[in-house]
Amino acid sequence: MVSQGPSTDRPAAILIAGPTASGKSALASALALRHGGVVVNADSMQVYADLRRLTARPDPAEEARVPHRLYGHVDGGVNYSAGHFSRDVAALLSALDGRLPVFVGGTGLYFRALEEGLSDLPPVPEAVRAAVRAAAEGRPTEALHADLAAQDPAGAATLRPSDRARVLRALEILAATGRPIASFHGSRIPGPLSGRPLRKIFLAPDRTELRARIDRRFREMIAGGALDEVVALRERGLDPMLPVMRAHGVPGLIAHLDGRLSLEDAILRGQGDTRAYAKRQFTWFRHQMGTGWTWMSPEEASRSA
Repeated sequence: MVSQGPSTDRPAAILIAGPTASGKSALASALALRHGGVVVNADSMQVYADLRRLTARPDPAEEARVPHRLYGHVDGGVNYSAGHFSRDVAALLSALDGRLPVFVGGTGLYFRALEEGLSDLPPVPEAVRAAVRAAAEGRPTEALHADLAAQDPAGAATLRPSDRARVLRALEILAATGRPIASFHGSRIPGPLSGRPLRKIFLAPDRTELRARIDRRFREMIAGGALDEVVALRERGLDPMLPVMRAHGVPGLIAHLDGRLSLEDAILRGQGDTRAYAKRQFTWFRHQMGTGWTWMSPEEASRSA
């Protein structure tokens, strides 16, 4: 347990990661309340103001019970990145006045950015980005991946052929600089928590129970007004490659609103996408994160809080 008073055992921050719907938010609130701390979002979709319900952001009552930061502070039209997150965290830490930050979320790259920092990638001029995106319009992601493989085979080998966002990012860097994206990985910007003592928890619920919870929660989101959020998002006419437009549930619900899917089929698609994402989260944290993470069931974590 973390000491409440000044102590060399007190960490600089508590990090709580885990798959979606694993109970992370409840644990983070309990720990923040106990230690007079602040809950800080580390989920790449909960940063967006547009999708409170569909991304399961804490509700206003929970945000009033314990301070929450970096939730819903970004407009859906912004392509918010791990670099933005790292800079926002650095600014936040300097304003906490000694309060313990409890970071919580399911985005592995955000947690990596906190500790290990990020590659110092060059900015891509908007004209270059627009040209790459225009050339990619209507083309399958696998074809774009093949284009990347022809120019940067080593970089393409590290990306899933279906990962459109990262494939486009690699093509944009190549177009802007003439260099493969991997050539920038040796230069890193330190993370805001680099070298600091941390308590790190990964919530690992029973897989069968987690799948049932994901399915149940998605239907609860729809009943709670998530479809209305997607209606409003669709009316904005945003670039479909923006992160907010690819949030789990959004593509299927937009297909429903366009008359291409029934609501039930859109729900089933959203549930399936979310279950697949939870599986990838387990795999990513097992193989990609650094040392020091304690894997716990939600029940064990609650007892230790």
